[in-house]
Amino acid sequence: MRPVRFLTYLAPSIPRAFFEETVAAVALRLGIEATLESETEVSGPSADSDPFASGRADFAFVCAPSYPVLTRSAGATLVGAAPVPADPRAEGRPVYFADVVVRTRHPARHFADLAGSRWTYNDPASLSGWYSMLRRLGEIGHAGPPGTFFADVRVSGSHRASVRLVASGAADASAIDSNALVIQLQQEKDLAPALRILETWGPLPIQPLIAARALGPVLPQEVASVLLDLHRDPDASNRLRAFGFTRFAPVDPDFYKGLASGAASD
Repeated sequence: MRPVRFLTYLAPSIPRAFFEETVAAVALRLGIEATLESETEVSGPSADSDPFASGRADFAFVCAPSYPVLTRSAGATLVGAAPVPADPRAEGRPVYFADVVVRTRHPARHFADLAGSRWTYNDPASLSGWYSMLRRLGEIGHAGPPGTFFADVRVSGSHRASVRLVASGAADASAIDSNALVIQLQQEKDLAPALRILETWGPLPIQPLIAARALGPVLPQEVASVLLDLHRDPDASNRLRAFGFTRFAPVDPDFYKGLASGAASD
């Protein structure tokens, strides 16, 4: 039997080591061989780059907007377990937030104050980095594209790169995955004094693990069962907490239902 192929679109913003340890735990407990590949160009696939249709992967960790896209193409099904951040704002739920960061001394006090500024975002498949910003523009009454509100809109390639651009002054603001931000500020302690959080948006449904529909229901259910029990193992629980998560919690398609009609309206 060939190895079960996992693919993550979420590293390096969420460290690859988190996915390595998660996949290793699944493989050990199910007695299977598994591999992990990273796609670092975008935080989730489109229908045109479906990793299941192409045979590239059996399971994929993706940003939430990709889940309904791949479901509509009949290629994907949801694995019913998603990580729960230690962030107290999550209140024990599998959710996260978009933290809008600016330089500490930036004059803006509200998102609307960023008109004419330089915005950076990780990639156009990102719920926290892109779609949340589009929604916020609508909330403040801006009906045009982002480029008619900001003076410049720049793709950085990752949340980590966006944070560095803002901290260095090369960009004015960015919406960052709250879990990715916590991890980065812990690892790069020189960044924290240069930044402040302007606004927080959310909660947002956390990035799901999805599976190729062609696998059938049994293996995805087994993977979900392993993930839901990980926190009961003290060693596994400690490793989860090292990456800012407490456990995996059950999720179902309804949890992501708001994304089906467009991520920006979720």
